[in-house]
Amino acid sequence: MLDVALPRRTLLAAGCTVLAACATAGPGAGTRGEAGRATSDGGVPTPAAVLGFEPGTDRRLPTWSQVVDYFGRLDAASPRVTVRTLGRTTMGRPFIAAFVGDSATLADLPRHAEIQRRLADARLRRGPGARDSLVAGGKVVVLVTSSIHSDEVGGILAPLVLAHRLATAEDEEARRVRANAITILVPSLNPDGVDIVGDWYRATVGTPHEGADVPVLYHKYTGHDNNRDWYAFTQVETRLTVDSLHNVWHPQVVNDIHQQGAYGSRLFLPPYLPPVEPNVDPLLTDGVDSLGRAVARRLRAEGKAGVVTDAIYDAWTPARAYQHYHGGARILTETASARLATPVLLTRDSLRAGRGYDARRASPNFPAVWPGGRWALADIVRYQTDAAWAIVATVAAERAAWLDRFARIGERAVAGRAAPGRADWPAAFVIPERQPDRASLHELLRILQRGGVEVRRAAAAFAAGGTRHEAGSYVVLEGQPYFAFAKALLERQRYPDLRDSTGAPTRPYDVTAHTLPLLLGVEVQAVREPLAAVPAGEPIAMVNALPAVARGLSASAAAGCGDTVRCDVPRVAVYRSHAPTEDEGWTRWVLERHAVPYASVTDREVRGGGLGGRYDVIVIPDHAPARIAEGLPRDEFPDSLAGGLGTAGAAALRAFVDSGGTVVALNRASRWAIEALRLPVRDVLGGVPNREFYAPGSILALTVDRTHPIARDLVARPIAWFEGGPAFEATDPSRVRVVAAYPSDGDPLLSGWLLGGDRIRGAGALVEVARGRGRVVLFGFRPQYRGQSAATYPLLWGAVRNRPADSSPSPATTGN
Repeated sequence: MLDVALPRRTLLAAGCTVLAACATAGPGAGTRGEAGRATSDGGVPTPAAVLGFEPGTDRRLPTWSQVVDYFGRLDAASPRVTVRTLGRTTMGRPFIAAFVGDSATLADLPRHAEIQRRLADARLRRGPGARDSLVAGGKVVVLVTSSIHSDEVGGILAPLVLAHRLATAEDEEARRVRANAITILVPSLNPDGVDIVGDWYRATVGTPHEGADVPVLYHKYTGHDNNRDWYAFTQVETRLTVDSLHNVWHPQVVNDIHQQGAYGSRLFLPPYLPPVEPNVDPLLTDGVDSLGRAVARRLRAEGKAGVVTDAIYDAWTPARAYQHYHGGARILTETASARLATPVLLTRDSLRAGRGYDARRASPNFPAVWPGGRWALADIVRYQTDAAWAIVATVAAERAAWLDRFARIGERAVAGRAAPGRADWPAAFVIPERQPDRASLHELLRILQRGGVEVRRAAAAFAAGGTRHEAGSYVVLEGQPYFAFAKALLERQRYPDLRDSTGAPTRPYDVTAHTLPLLLGVEVQAVREPLAAVPAGEPIAMVNALPAVARGLSASAAAGCGDTVRCDVPRVAVYRSHAPTEDEGWTRWVLERHAVPYASVTDREVRGGGLGGRYDVIVIPDHAPARIAEGLPRDEFPDSLAGGLGTAGAAALRAFVDSGGTVVALNRASRWAIEALRLPVRDVLGGVPNREFYAPGSILALTVDRTHPIARDLVARPIAWFEGGPAFEATDPSRVRVVAAYPSDGDPLLSGWLLGGDRIRGAGALVEVARGRGRVVLFGFRPQYRGQSAATYPLLWGAVRNRPADSSPSPATTGN
């Protein structure tokens, strides 16, 4: 048990993984709650009247049921607010959105949704003046999303304050906002995390651990990566938002409320730093830049110090910006954090320089320096609320201009290659029906379709790009509203070679590659010449999702066991550190999606030894080696959570392998395994500076030994998702067999950014190492990357399914 006194519902069992209260579903009585109670003066309730404290009060956070209750009471009390439950979260909580506008607008929402649909798709407009008529009758739609990262706790409170102000303020600006705009508030994109973080924080207030990071992922599967899911659509919350809000309401502006570290600016606003992903319409980029600068000027004029633009964040990946490919401006706001809801005291000297500015010095993009001092949750809520209000107010005051820009972006989209700057775009993408893995084919098609992309099927064979395509091939034609979204996902990325003044590579904010055909293992051909003669009919309906199966591992019907694959499914454990890592969550998600039984094993259980009696295979997801070894610091966390595997855990895993067990280490965890398990392998990238080798989230080519049992089920083109991992060289080739290696000649880069590719020529990317009666499988990449790299899932299944007796070590090779 924790060595601090906690309420029963928030206890963490020693070695347990999730706060007990986090598994509860929250309120089941819809969104209205008991509408008659907790109102202020018999009218519209204030947030404090329902929460019992003012939003921003030190050391006070709401539960999700309180948030839902407040919005339900607001709906009941005000004709300017309509709350809808869009569905249920991963863990069963209600997922809500609040629509705010004047009462006449809310009474006529279907008509306004139809106006938005016609503004978004220029093909739906008929006759001269159609655009102007729609602009004249339309409302600008602003979607405000918040609290996707649940430890950014101001984001769960700011929507309450903003909703009350939108519903009740009677000044001229407020009336104009309600008259000209439909504001859609999503008070949390991760309601489960609201309670995961809130329960942890409330349990630790007044203890030495107050304000410490949450020792579990604050989204059940993805943690921080839930804001990297805006094109793969793997998670329930992403799909609810896209299906019910983005694709129905086509917002002109999305304010995405976030928090950043405590030691930089107090608030970030766009413009973003370069690079901007090349498929984003320049008209949209101009709108993002102008709105960000206008809001920054307004906030500075109001006396808010520490506001920065043109810094820190880029606009490269669609994984974080769905709306950039759907006509809408994503206005990211990042406010400085405290220690959850506990204030911090910062001196000016403790502030730091960041990319594009220095928080201690004035500059053109950072003219008003914050002098330091106390920074508390109330400051966070104030900056977030005022920034969101300024965004909505600015857009409402420029309603016609924003609707007109939105309509013109849609017109340029359906103009296809006739639009400025698109002459060299493909005329179409062709996706053959015959693919190595039909489940991955359907996954790719479903992603495109969920993103609004029209997919057609060829009724007869046709020739394109020098290739003859069979009848039934899938075709994505240019000249449709969201062809840019398809192009961004289907083509290979070439991230620009950006360096700082010292010549070192400038780190991108996220990863550099998102080529789904490579990640999913689906063949796609870009066709340059016009396809007027393609015998394709109307866009097809959403394709079905096919069952995800891991042969020989999935629980259903032994999943293809036969003469070459044993049916004695191994007992699998996934290592879960109390220093949470998103890769562990993604590993669980992929296993569950494929119905592979597994258990979670924590530091304490591993250190206790005797693992061979319970498990056959232990998977260690990607994690920093120091975090695996040391875990959470003992001066910040209870003893039941602090510490990692340490020397005892390493010894227990060596004994587990020596007695016949298998350890599978993913990406950076392989570096830990080489040292801790004393393996005859060297990381050829160890100590190499990033000037000499750098691949920040890129897709690389592999050569594979397909005779090895681990690789026998691999059907797609061999690739590796490379992100900070090792590359291997055997120091005792008699004990090491190379399953996959990087090519011995040529450039291994397939998509993204790579410096110094010669450093890994011929180096091992996936190796099997014999030790005692068992084995260790080392991946130098992430084979289950963010639930997207289905092309390399078979290598993971082979590593887990294969038994030590199934493979005999042979001399290491450079692969073929």
